[in-house]
Order: sequence, then structure tokens, then C-alpha cells
Amino acid sequence: MGSLPHSTSAYDLSFYTNSSSEESSVNPKDLRLFFESQQKYLNYFFQNLDLSQTLTFTQTLLSSKGTIFFSGVGKSGFVSQKISQTLVSLGVRSSFLSPTDALHGDIGILSRSDILVLFSKSGNTEELMKLVPCAKAKGAYLISVTSYQGNLLSAVCDFNVHLPLEREICPFDLAPVTSTAIQMVFGDTVAIALMSAKNLSRDEYAANHPAGRIGKRLIFKVKDVMKKQEELPLCMEDDMIMDQLVELTSKGCGCILVIDDEHHLVGTFTDGDLRRTLKASGEGFFKLTVGQMCNRNPRIIDPEAMAVEAMQKMESPPSPVHFLPVVNHQNVVIGIITLHGLVSAGL
Repeated sequence: MGSLPHSTSAYDLSFYTNSSSEESSVNPKDLRLFFESQQKYLNYFFQNLDLSQTLTFTQTLLSSKGTIFFSGVGKSGFVSQKISQTLVSLGVRSSFLSPTDALHGDIGILSRSDILVLFSKSGNTEELMKLVPCAKAKGAYLISVTSYQGNLLSAVCDFNVHLPLEREICPFDLAPVTSTAIQMVFGDTVAIALMSAKNLSRDEYAANHPAGRIGKRLIFKVKDVMKKQEELPLCMEDDMIMDQLVELTSKGCGCILVIDDEHHLVGTFTDGDLRRTLKASGEGFFKLTVGQMCNRNPRIIDPEAMAVEAMQKMESPPSPVHFLPVVNHQNVVIGIITLHGLVSAGL
């Protein structure tokens, strides 16, 4: 996207106004100018951010021995909550502290080992100014994150981070839209810097997101998602195919696991094998045993293998399959894992 044309001043509001009073519509050229303006104001932030100040802020959070609390009012409050949640997902002890609730008892959660980060565009937010002396009395370390120079909040906190703001994209320079975008970018980028400094591994990250697709892929093992015991479609190799048609279809696996007397896996017999047997054998089908027509060299998987490995194995050449028998190191059948089961588990 190109930069904002020089002829369109940040303070020229004409392109914000819809020329038609009869119908409401978005002018494509105006929309592009909105995004170019926002890009310009965000670039101003990146170009003027004090990295040494940001480094001190990030190192302070990294060295925290207690909980990192975030607070703010209005839109800055929503941003503070989001940044806190990001840190929590990375394994950092963090929480949002409502300035209003803090003054009505919640400040009791603060201790001398904690850090309180106060987000405010103006730095003159009344609710935060009232919170400061109470938080100081609890011994917490206070950091203000503001965009106006010479504000009241920065003067009473232990440290201040200045977030450079040229202006809001709002035509009146009032609605906090560019300033909140800057706050979000700043907070989340610092969070990733902390993630890097803490050497958070992929597995550790996944452990904090067990319900997400990434977490499931890195946490779930075959034994966690396989069918077992009475859910298994089992038969003996001497059983007649004709007698096993119900077992083949009733367990929803599209196959039968063929076993011997000691529960060792002999092979598999699928609905595809059934169709091929019927076509090739005709009336002889009624005299065939499962053991005569089963696949005696099926793909198998260990219960301790990762579930995502099972999916990869199912999809591997020469042709994909929709299930894998799960056997232990003695080739004893203990389960079956299906593609449908993996998908249902969110993998």
C-alpha cells in the first residue's frame, strides 16, 4: 500500500464526508485513504518509538518475581485485558486489574513483588490517578504507558513508556482508534519478546492451549483418541466372512481387526475388501473365512505415538487409509484410531 498522498493533509477532513445525503455508501477511494492514513500514523509510531525505553520495560517484566497486572479505562482497558491474556497464554503470571474494582477491594491482590502497568493515551485518566497512591501503598512497582508528553500519570509512576502518536485516524482526532492499535501492537510485541527471552518451547506453548488445534497436535497421543475395548470391531481369522458382516458395519470403523486367540493382530478386513471379495468369488464368498481374505500386512501404530503422526501415516503413500490398528510392542491389539476420530478431536 502506498503512502498517503501529500495533497491530502492529515487535517483535511473533506474525504471523510459522504457527498450524498440521500443514501449511505462507502467510497472506495475514501476507504483506501483511511487505510493509507492509518498506515502513515502507525509508521510514525514505529519510526519514533524509543527502543531503549522499550527494552527497559521488557526487561522489567521479564525480571518480575510476582504478578504483572495491567490496568486501563475504556478502550485502553480492553487493550490491557488482551495483553494480559496474551502473557498468560505464554506462561507469564499476569492479570487485569480494573481501576474501579481496585478501589473497592480488588487492590488487596497487589503485593510488593508485583508490577502494575497502566495504559492511558492521555496519561491524565482520573480513575488511574486515584489508583496510583493506593497501589504505591501496597508496594507495587508502577509503570505508565502513555502517548501524551508531560502527563500527570508519568510524573507519579516509577517508570514511563512513551508510545509516539501523530494523531488518531478519526476526523476529529478524538476516537481512540490509532492509539489503541499502537497500544496493542506494543503490548503484544513485548509479549513475544518475553516469549523469546524465556525460551518457551513449542511443546510448552501447546500445553497452555490444550483445546486449540496446535495444542492438540502437540499434546494428544494415539491412546488419547483411539477406540478401545467394546468399541473395537474384532473377529477371529477362522470366522466366516458372512457371519461378520454386522461387526464390519456396526462399529463405524469400516473394517474388522482380525486377531488370534491371544489377541495378537493377524490382519484387517475392510468394506473395500468385502466388495472385492464378492466380485472375485461370486457364490464362493459364502465359504470364505476372514483370515483367507484379510490384509496380513496392515499399517499399525503404537499407542504412545502422537495423534498427528497417526494422521500422517494414514495419508502416506501408496494410498490413504481411514484407520490404523493400535498395537503394543507384543503386537497385541489395544485399540483402533480412525481418521473420523482424529477430525472429531479437532486435529
